[in-house]
Amino acid sequence: MAVDLKGRSFLTLMDFTPEEIRYHLDLSKKLKADRKAGRTGDALKGKNILLLFEKSSTRTRSSFEAGATQEGGNVTFLDNRHSQFGRKESLEDSAKVFGRIYDAIEYRGYAQSVVEDLAKYSGVPVYNGLTDTDHPTQILADLLTIEEHVDKKLSDVKVVFCGDTRNNMAYAWMYGCAKMGMSFAAYGPPELAPDTAVMERVRGVAEETGAEIVFSSDVGVVESADVLYTDIWASMGEEDRIPERVRLLTPYRVTSALLEATGNPGTIFMHCLPAFHDFETDMAKQQYALGYDIREVTDEVFRSERSVVFDEAENRMHTIKAILVATLA
Repeated sequence: MAVDLKGRSFLTLMDFTPEEIRYHLDLSKKLKADRKAGRTGDALKGKNILLLFEKSSTRTRSSFEAGATQEGGNVTFLDNRHSQFGRKESLEDSAKVFGRIYDAIEYRGYAQSVVEDLAKYSGVPVYNGLTDTDHPTQILADLLTIEEHVDKKLSDVKVVFCGDTRNNMAYAWMYGCAKMGMSFAAYGPPELAPDTAVMERVRGVAEETGAEIVFSSDVGVVESADVLYTDIWASMGEEDRIPERVRLLTPYRVTSALLEATGNPGTIFMHCLPAFHDFETDMAKQQYALGYDIREVTDEVFRSERSVVFDEAENRMHTIKAILVATLA
């Protein structure tokens, strides 16, 4: 049966079948190959896409802008300072206005309910560029990267997420692995264990796809991992949480020893970025001066041959372009 995603929103991978996710990945590969060969397209010619940001971004904004432009589309960037969204105008009213002007909307911000309401009221495809509980476009790029670097079917791949296992990346990985029949282990402290309701939801999907979703604080869970993945321990605005996060998460830092503990010489390291892997950022320097080492991965691992983080970052553009083409062309 042919896959038709035209007009669909991209709010969470939980909304898609494994076949639809596979379609996105295959289209991403084609568009990436076209880009490498110097072939350009016009699949988005005449399409106008709104990029609505309540949180700052590097890769997500760049990927949507470059991906849309390369296929002939146009983008408009709006943030809190330059729109009435959520301030002088309700979400519902703004969504209805945006839907009359734009062909699609990307949202990056806080509550998942916001991106869902944008889709509900706008009448056009809406894309989740990150919320507090999900980051589906990142996972699509990560799956593509795994297929490029791990010589296994996705259903045979084991991903271990190290650190704060109740953050949006950990949850997004659970959703992606559950849908694609993969093995996923959340490796972190009990105090930051995944929400029970989330675990129940993904295990329900896993029963249908053959996936395995587990949580553990035992380092043994990394054995035979194909991917070690992590994310920053505290974002901007969360400085007050750093002392406690450093205490809880330092044992789960990704190090060369942790890579070796997998027993798999082919294990790759992945990270959604930005990463604290050295002390060259203002935040890392400031916190180190206060006595806190906020690195979630060592510089040795981050810069090693087993790190594929920049291939992963590039793939954000190819997979986001595929989402736009699949839903708008």
